[in-house]
Amino acid sequence: MSGEEVAVAVETCGAAVLGEPMDIMAALQLVLRKSLANGGLARGLHEGAKIIENHAALLCVLAEDCNQPDYVKLVKGLCADHNVSSISVPSAKTLGEWSGLCKIDSEGSARRVVGCSCVVVKDYGEEHAGISIVQEYVKAH
Repeated sequence: MSGEEVAVAVETCGAAVLGEPMDIMAALQLVLRKSLANGGLARGLHEGAKIIENHAALLCVLAEDCNQPDYVKLVKGLCADHNVSSISVPSAKTLGEWSGLCKIDSEGSARRVVGCSCVVVKDYGEEHAGISIVQEYVKAH
């Protein structure tokens, strides 16, 4: 029975995504989840800086509520030097949840979310609609 419940949850999530046009935050969440599932996500300053410096970064996501100005300045400088696009999200807790830094309980909601100020995507994984939405947003901004 639990397998049937999971299949239904996945189908309803996919139907909501296909039925409505995605906004940038929903698309970014999808990109981060798919990238995490394929091992293409670097979380935190140390991992992110290594990926950016090795010219393997495709996208950098920063939290706006980071209270370390030097942290933000360093990541933005690295992105500018290595031509990596960056997007900002409002909350580090939200970014931590989207990048898998949490526990998922039996109802499917996130518990014990750890905040994350920087996430770098090095592999998008499989092709999906979220990638094109995020890339269009980056080109426009």
